[in-house]
Amino acid sequence: MDSQDPIDDRKEAEAEAEADSAEKLPSPGDKLGPEPDRPEEFNLALSMTMAEIAEAEPQKPIEAKAAAAMGEGEPIISFKNISISFGGRPILQNVNFHVAKGQTLCILGRSGVGKSVSLRMLMGFLQPDEGSIRVEGKEIVGLSEEGMQAIRKRVTMVFQNGALFDSLNVRENVCFALRERGGLDEDQIIELSDRLINLVGADDSVDAFPASLSTGRKRAVSIARALAAQPEVVLYDEPTTMVDPLIARRLGNLIQRLKYQLGFTSIVVTHDMRFAERLADTVLFLHQGEARFFGPLDKFLSSPDPDIQQFLSLDAYVLPSA
Repeated sequence: MDSQDPIDDRKEAEAEAEADSAEKLPSPGDKLGPEPDRPEEFNLALSMTMAEIAEAEPQKPIEAKAAAAMGEGEPIISFKNISISFGGRPILQNVNFHVAKGQTLCILGRSGVGKSVSLRMLMGFLQPDEGSIRVEGKEIVGLSEEGMQAIRKRVTMVFQNGALFDSLNVRENVCFALRERGGLDEDQIIELSDRLINLVGADDSVDAFPASLSTGRKRAVSIARALAAQPEVVLYDEPTTMVDPLIARRLGNLIQRLKYQLGFTSIVVTHDMRFAERLADTVLFLHQGEARFFGPLDKFLSSPDPDIQQFLSLDAYVLPSA
């Protein structure tokens, strides 16, 4: 008798994990942790339109400045010897990686290998069976929900489905995060929300409700709402899934500009190699629950590992013309 494909097992396990984590998403009544300190440049940069950002010279020296400020010390995110299983089925086994401040890590691999599970552990929606996860040197495994709320002000996630509030329009979705942060009067909240919406190119949809938005537009609005918390790290879960190439390119441009203009650290889960090549400083390749590769993008592309080469060749496959 044929046994069930282990990839199918992992897909099923990830689906169960996603359903569990969805129950823990913040509702309009939830309270967030204390506001982190952010540089004044954040609010100044929000006044830039998408066109201005696209024309601006990428400020790559910001990475060097961030690295110099940190020296060779603690990375902003680190996973050490992380293992997790669902129902006795191993999803990740002894996984190690880290992300430096101001850098973009792309997590690659086939469907069902635990890419999104990594993000959910970082957000505290799932707990690993073994290992350590640190954010700015602080251990978050086993941290209380109150402690995780403070972490989620510094590390925010853009979910595949956008996770927008269906009963609120676009502007109100972004305003909600600003109101929860506190310290602003209503006029300032409206002004800042409109800047954020303009930043992601959704200014023609401020009064629209999520049900009327395309998948790509929902993702853009979700990014705007995430930015309202002024985070230091943004996690993107399959941002190009079910969007057309034009929207995917626009989202990629936005993620790049947030890095160059605001110094954001990003972790991007994707199976889209072309998207990853545009964004990645470092790559984590997951295969059958293991971290098969972790390192710079150029070394990943030239890796002799047959599973990596198969992944790259399948991603590059183009259907023959008629």
